[in-house]
Amino acid sequence: MDIDKRIELIKEVGEEVLTEQELRELLETKKRPIAYDGFEPSGKIHIAQGLLRAINVNKMTQAGVLFKLFAADWHAWANNKLGGDLEKIQTCGDYMIEVWKACGMDMKNVEFVRASDMVNDPEYWKKVVEISRNTTVKRIVRTGQIMGRKESDVQQASQILYPCMQAADIFWLEADIAQLGMDQRKVNVLAREVGPKLGYWKPIVVSHHMLLGLAKPPAEIAIEDKVLELKMSKSKPETAIFMTDDSDAVLRKMNKAYCPEKQVEGNPVLEYAKHIVFERTKKFTIERPDKFGGDVAFENYAELEKAYVNGDIHPADLKKGVGTALNEQLEPVRKHFSSGKPKKLLETISSYKVTR
Repeated sequence: MDIDKRIELIKEVGEEVLTEQELRELLETKKRPIAYDGFEPSGKIHIAQGLLRAINVNKMTQAGVLFKLFAADWHAWANNKLGGDLEKIQTCGDYMIEVWKACGMDMKNVEFVRASDMVNDPEYWKKVVEISRNTTVKRIVRTGQIMGRKESDVQQASQILYPCMQAADIFWLEADIAQLGMDQRKVNVLAREVGPKLGYWKPIVVSHHMLLGLAKPPAEIAIEDKVLELKMSKSKPETAIFMTDDSDAVLRKMNKAYCPEKQVEGNPVLEYAKHIVFERTKKFTIERPDKFGGDVAFENYAELEKAYVNGDIHPADLKKGVGTALNEQLEPVRKHFSSGKPKKLLETISSYKVTR
């Protein structure tokens, strides 16, 4: 695959790329660049972390990138997830890996790493301190969004440490590309700024789109809080579709989803069709009774969007069609967790109380 095609694949992943020219230079000079994304193990995984993550990782690895998936257990501990119980957090890390294995991720070019693997390395903590010495408390507080928190929510001292750790992760993992969500942009930009000052590199940032939650958005949202308020979140379970939700739960949640007629912007159901369904199918069929026009099939998202905007597809039919398609993609994951060790793991983490 030539460099232009590799860049196009990576740009499909990134809603924003900092910068495309740096990405080109990287691909021209390094045979197998390293990208990473990190997740706090803090409960069940929803489709943004599962299906969308697998789609994006597969595109990155197709482009010749080695992808490191980072279970940020110590970070979740610092962020007081699961009540600050490190053992529970680490068990959730085991569960996350099982989900990724079951949802179609290309495992040949993926490496799993945990924060607990690196915290015994003095060089890691040296990087954390170096970064903390080259920024300010005010700047760190402004990155609170990376922890799923507004600036006013950042109160514990450990939450000040967290962004310094996350920036250090990039250099400890030797990641050329930070391929995380748009909500992680601020700390990635911090890493780009301090990296060269410390004798490291300026990581390329490929920020993927954040899937919307199913609820109607609040009437007024501050610009700086928009990503946090609208994205899918496990702390709002009725507005998120989880990787191990049963088929009835998926259809029930989709039926309640915000889906304004003829409207594209802010419509989560159309988002799931675009970013998940059409990424894994060549034809998307919406089944309808004959009296409502009968079944209708689409070969690409643009066709679906046009039909919806024109009023040819009713919101109820779109919800049912997307819900059915998602259920097909989730079935292998349900099957994986239906017996043996994965089943016991799911039962264990399902008993945990999710905390913010």
